[in-house]
Amino acid sequence: MGLLDAKVAIITGSTKGIGKAIAHEFVRQGAKVVITSSSKANVQSALLEFPPGTVYGCVCNVVSTLDMERLIVDAVERFGIIDCFINNAGISDPFKSITDSDPLEWGKVIDTNLKGTYNGSRAAISYFLKANRKGKLINMAGSGTDRKSNTPWISAYGSTKAAIARFTYAIAEEYRHTDISVMLLHPGLVRTAMVTSDNPTAELSRQLATFSTILDIFAQPPSVAAQLAVKMASSWSDSKTGIYLSALNGTRKKILLLTYPFRKIRNRIDRQTY
Repeated sequence: MGLLDAKVAIITGSTKGIGKAIAHEFVRQGAKVVITSSSKANVQSALLEFPPGTVYGCVCNVVSTLDMERLIVDAVERFGIIDCFINNAGISDPFKSITDSDPLEWGKVIDTNLKGTYNGSRAAISYFLKANRKGKLINMAGSGTDRKSNTPWISAYGSTKAAIARFTYAIAEEYRHTDISVMLLHPGLVRTAMVTSDNPTAELSRQLATFSTILDIFAQPPSVAAQLAVKMASSWSDSKTGIYLSALNGTRKKILLLTYPFRKIRNRIDRQTY
C-alpha cells in the first residue's frame, strides 16, 4: 500500500533533476504520473526509466496557455482523472550582474518560471473545479522565496521564486472555500544542471570556491524534496491550503552545517549531479 495509491499526478519539467525524482517517488507510492518536457528526446529517454504503464509522457511548453490546457486533456484521456498538479518546470539565468545580463535570457526565465506556473495553476484549478475533485496544486519555491534569501547574479530566478510565493498564497486564498489544496514546496539546494556549469560565467568563476563550499554543506539529493511532495499530495493535506514545506528549513540547515566537518573528513559529501 502506497500513500498515493490510485492517484494521478502531472509534474511539469520532470524528465530530469528534481521533477524526475518526484515522479519516481510518486510511482513508488502507487501513483500514475504524467511527465513533461519541451524536448521530445528528453521525454522518450525518461520514460524508459519507469515501469511500463505507470508513466505517460507529454511534450509541451509551459509558457503556452494552450499547451497547458492540452496537457490536462491528454492526462485525463490517458488516466481518467487528475488528483495532483506540480508546477516544477523552471530555469535560471546565467550567473551575471544585471548590467551584463541579456534581456532576452532574463525575460525567458520570467516567462518559464512565473508565466509557466500561472498557466499550469490556471489549467489545473479549472479542471479541479469542473471535475469537482479534491485537487492538490503544488508550486515550487526556491532561492528568493524567503525574505532573507537574496539572489545576486541570478536576479531573474530569484525574482520569479519570490513572485511564485506571493502568487501561490494569493490563489490559496481565492480558492480556500473549495476542496483544492494550494501549496508551496521548497526543494532546498540540489546539485542539478541549474546550479552546476561546465562553462561558468566570469562572475561564477570568481566565486566558484565559495559556491562549491556552499553546495558541499547544504546540497541534498532530490529524494528529500520528493518525499515532501508525496506528503503534500497525500491525504495529509486534505482540507488544508496555503501550506509551505521546505527541504532546507532552519532545523535542517543547522544539522547540515554541524555535520559538514564530519562528512568532509569521512568523504561522505554527495557531489552527484542529478
